[in-house]
Amino acid sequence: MRVARSSLVALAAVTALVSVGCGADDTPSDIFAAGGWPGIHADARNSDTSTVEGSRSLSLSWSRPIGGPVAAYASIAANGQIFVTSKMDGGCNLFSFEMESGRKRFCSILGPGVIASTPIVDRETNIYVGDNGAVSSFNDHGQPRWRTPVVGTPISAQFTGDGNVLSVTQRGQVNVLERQTGLRVAAPFDLLTQPDPIQNPDLPVPLDDLGLQACFAGTAECPVANTPAIDLDTGRFFVTVWQPGAPVASLVALRYTGGDKPTITREWKSDILPGGSATTPDLSADRSTVYVNDNENMLYAVDAATGATKWTYDLGFTPLGSQSTSDDGLIIPSGGKGGHLLALRDAGDRAELAWERTELVQAGVPAQAAGSTGYTVIRKGDGPDAELALLTFDTTTGETLDEDTLPNAKGFTVGTSIGPKGEVLTPTLLGELFVFESDSDSD
Repeated sequence: MRVARSSLVALAAVTALVSVGCGADDTPSDIFAAGGWPGIHADARNSDTSTVEGSRSLSLSWSRPIGGPVAAYASIAANGQIFVTSKMDGGCNLFSFEMESGRKRFCSILGPGVIASTPIVDRETNIYVGDNGAVSSFNDHGQPRWRTPVVGTPISAQFTGDGNVLSVTQRGQVNVLERQTGLRVAAPFDLLTQPDPIQNPDLPVPLDDLGLQACFAGTAECPVANTPAIDLDTGRFFVTVWQPGAPVASLVALRYTGGDKPTITREWKSDILPGGSATTPDLSADRSTVYVNDNENMLYAVDAATGATKWTYDLGFTPLGSQSTSDDGLIIPSGGKGGHLLALRDAGDRAELAWERTELVQAGVPAQAAGSTGYTVIRKGDGPDAELALLTFDTTTGETLDEDTLPNAKGFTVGTSIGPKGEVLTPTLLGELFVFESDSDSD
């Protein structure tokens, strides 16, 4: 039986396992250095974009059932090694596959909360992933490197500018962990107002996975539902937070200082998210603006330094998943509740509609590659048996370039990732991974 952990226990010494073949050094590393799609939203600013030239003609390379539901993106190392998590009734729930063949490289058994965390990958192909009450690291063979207890279940992590691991749990605990050992480099920071144990001595300790199922929709039962976006130069990072009893959720800015005496401090909060948020905040390429959605159809552009709202845009639907924001400022929201495909541009004091395809209902989340090429999953028809297809489109005009069926796939997909050779990966919520490759590679 899992021992309930209090905040005091979480501050205790790390339970470190012997590192086996980690092959890493002390040089600072971030997810940009890894190549591929090394984090849930590709990079530190959560852009959902790739610098790889996108193929405009794809074919299904392979697909395979994972064995249980999948709720987060697949991540991809620079060498093409794939990592994905699932929820299983016994057995493995962290998987690694080879890109070319789909062969299983390894699988590991973690707590069921691992379904909420996409592994992040450093340049040595070590991975870092959260589950119930801990952050763990494994090498590329699946051998454990370390495991650090935390309060709650970590949502997908990020790397800091000095090469450490930034982890935020759904219960609001922020930790920065040393990449080689898992040791804390700064005191944990609590985003949520915690009950006073002296005033409430009989208050039970909540389970680590409390409210985790609500994180997918970003509602009040999951106080911190989304992956942080981080400015690697300044250490400022952004999370969505729903304080207990608050009427709306907030966008919160914090700062990790690094250096000889690393600290985590709060800079500002903006109470702008009615209904919460099912989308991860993401930053503009110059890190001056943070974009975030509420659960009442609105997209917000917020000044990253002050928290002031620059503009809002009514999408007409509530996205379930992060938007893709390119270096040149093209914002493509995800689908959700009948959401169609469209693109916006930030005009400073307003958003301008670049194009829209009202006839295309998204059943997934978009990703942009170099060469003005984008990918998302669309639903063909109505009803529970509607066919799903991967749409390849021109991001400048929205024009369809290619369309490839996901054989026998139902429901919707939970992420779109781009590999180091332009492969496109998407897992379904029901638990099947589809991998597409360029037609030129399949000849």
